[in-house]
Amino acid sequence: MAVTDPSGEPAFAVGERGYGGASPALIVAEIAQAHDGSLGLAHAYIDAVAETGADAVKFQMHLAGEESTRDEPWRTKFSRQDDTRYDYWRRMEFSAEQWAGLCDHAHERGLLFVCSPFSAAAVDLMAMIGADVLKIASGETFSLESLVARGGAMPVIVSTGMSDWQAIDAAIDVVRARNVPFCVLQCTTKYPTPLTDVGLNVLDAMRGRYGCAVGLSDHSGQVFPALAALARGFDALELHITLDRRMFGPDVSSSLTCEEFAHVCAARDAFHTMTTSPVDKDEAASGLDQVRAIFSKSVATNDDLSAGVVLERGHLTLKKPGMGIPAAELDSLVGRRLRVAVTADRLLKPSDLE
Repeated sequence: MAVTDPSGEPAFAVGERGYGGASPALIVAEIAQAHDGSLGLAHAYIDAVAETGADAVKFQMHLAGEESTRDEPWRTKFSRQDDTRYDYWRRMEFSAEQWAGLCDHAHERGLLFVCSPFSAAAVDLMAMIGADVLKIASGETFSLESLVARGGAMPVIVSTGMSDWQAIDAAIDVVRARNVPFCVLQCTTKYPTPLTDVGLNVLDAMRGRYGCAVGLSDHSGQVFPALAALARGFDALELHITLDRRMFGPDVSSSLTCEEFAHVCAARDAFHTMTTSPVDKDEAASGLDQVRAIFSKSVATNDDLSAGVVLERGHLTLKKPGMGIPAAELDSLVGRRLRVAVTADRLLKPSDLE
């Protein structure tokens, strides 16, 4: 049985919560660096995410001294206030106490707290504050063994934007050996991602190749990839979110607004309701005899006809309602003689015929 069979078990579990498969897909709102180093804005994002109907809020935990050096180049120089990439990571840092406050806030709002660590120290901090899910970012796939090993029993989500099949195979082997719930995400490392590069076909291939929970990490900045993945029955979505498209940050063009995010969450719930609510056509049609009679047709005449007329095919037609001589009997009336005169605005009755 496929893990996404709606009649089966959840495909991915976090504690006692199940997602995908028999349950609605997991939807993760990726804050990433949208808070721009502001603790207040980070908390505001948690409240905004809770209002969309998402299941989880996700942050990136950067500890500059643990993960980077001043030799790290900018992929795209977007910041006017940070001279180096290292300076930017320093500005994105929160203290252990602040991270704990964010995690507690998420839990208070009913959200899972998901985090991408970029160093072993960050994983240790995640475990200390009670994070729910360890997310391996695309760039960390090649060093995920040390991160996953420190994650203990935390469920793992693996993103694959920078990986080929060989690298993904190796990553899945490592995670599977940990015997923790895990999910693998198709991801395209382009910001924003053109629709032609989303890779829904890769999701299908992952489902067959790994037999595990499979989802989409989308950077298109549009709702369509998420809706397509949901409609195809995949188990998880990770989508960037922004309070406004005029916000500052490297991921704004790849993000959904809160309104768009809420639309995706509502679609997830609607799709799940439809998928898990099979309709029996015979049962649905039963009890509709009266309605069916109103909307179906019976035998009538095209023109007013006198008594004694022998009916020809051209005399006869079908008109509403279906409460007279059934349409299936029309041809059998050809050659019958009228006992009484009939009008074209009334159904033909058996008593009209000899």
